[in-house]
Amino acid sequence: MRFPFSSRPAPAPAVAVARPAVAQPAVADGATLLEAVGLTKSYAGADGELPVLSGIDLTVRAGEIVALLGRSGSGKSTLLRCLAGLLPPSSGTVRYRGTPLTGANPGTALVFQTFALLPWLTVRQNVELGLEARGVPPRERARAADQAIDLIGLTGFENAYPKELSGGMRQRVGFARALVVEPDVLMMDEPFSALDVLTAENLRGELMELWDSGQFPTRAVVLVTHNIEEAVLMADRVVVLGSRPYGTIRETVEVDLERPRDRDSAAFDELVDRVYRIMTGRPKDPRAAGRPEPGRTEPGLTEPDGPDSDGPDPNRPDRRTVANTPLPSASVDGLSGLAEMIAHRAGRCDLADLADQLGLDIDDMLPQVDALDLLGFAEIHGDDLLLTEDGTAFARADVQDSRALFAGAALDVPLVKLIANSLGGEPGATVRAGFFRDLLAHHYTSEQVDRQLETATDWGRYAGLFGYDAARQEYRSEEA
Repeated sequence: MRFPFSSRPAPAPAVAVARPAVAQPAVADGATLLEAVGLTKSYAGADGELPVLSGIDLTVRAGEIVALLGRSGSGKSTLLRCLAGLLPPSSGTVRYRGTPLTGANPGTALVFQTFALLPWLTVRQNVELGLEARGVPPRERARAADQAIDLIGLTGFENAYPKELSGGMRQRVGFARALVVEPDVLMMDEPFSALDVLTAENLRGELMELWDSGQFPTRAVVLVTHNIEEAVLMADRVVVLGSRPYGTIRETVEVDLERPRDRDSAAFDELVDRVYRIMTGRPKDPRAAGRPEPGRTEPGLTEPDGPDSDGPDPNRPDRRTVANTPLPSASVDGLSGLAEMIAHRAGRCDLADLADQLGLDIDDMLPQVDALDLLGFAEIHGDDLLLTEDGTAFARADVQDSRALFAGAALDVPLVKLIANSLGGEPGATVRAGFFRDLLAHHYTSEQVDRQLETATDWGRYAGLFGYDAARQEYRSEEA
């Protein structure tokens, strides 16, 4: 099914689209629609420029789904917004149909993680927003909106308001609103992560059925996800981004499995395992993950210590900052539980096997894995997670000793250290949480700020480094 109009006038902020100068001709599968060349994105910080992306070369072709996969802080969403023309690159070029972007990309529409619906508008009115901004006549946009609503499975809910809908239904409205403008490239930023598992699985399956049937009114899809199985299930190519110390393309994996894909097949498992190794492994070449050349340190960054490194230079200060050291969403209970499980397995385990034994997806364990790595309690070697000497001591210690060990490790984490140092160790000292929110807001979205502070607060309170008054929203010194 194609929607009954082809004009593409002015932009609709809710769907992040723009007007092309002329109607775009059809392109054959395999033709280049979108291209990034040498794309770099940096933000200004207290210590100078803070790179988020460096040297990204990426091509999106007609007829394919491309997944951008990576851990928190790898720059996936930033790259998506650069491709959509919502963020200008610091250097390099983004081209749509061969023309460099100078603003919003006229051939894209974006589906957000948080639905982004206007609560005072009905389903039909929300879907019509982009068409209204483009000057499409009322009768024509109503007809197109109804077709999009029918296509995405919302028939009967045209006059409902967002508050009357479940999370899955609200995300369907987001998809309909993006598809109704017939973008060349549909961009999806973690579109299923705000949904429960069953709803996400259902919506994901229906979208793939539409894509395979040829009814999808878009020529390509770019999906941002942190879920490895989701990437392998949906994409024709999985682009794995690394984040040490800033976002680069670590490797691109072609997914040549026939659709619909069988998650229980050996071929599917092998691809998931391969992508997992790429995503979590350490590069042999220190420059493979975008690290500075030996002897050269970028402003505001620390040169990570990899397997080919002789370790940290005692004469050079740790340059990690809260901007380039995001905290994973892992509670102390969660990371402690994982450490204890590994200790019970002689301090080493295959993560895929452990996840299978626990009935979990590998992705569910990655925040805890990242937390143990950040704290220096574990290291990743191939498919295995190994406890360090400190990690083994932490896993086997009693409650009081484990808190002391955790406190020492947590003080090496920039955000936890910043909060503790801001209190100065003075009895009765307090600092408002808003101070740290303002600092973090320069580098993270509001939701990311909430998650960063939630994790830092959990870690710091457990370690006895500071207290937190939720009612007053302030941190306070803890007595030694």
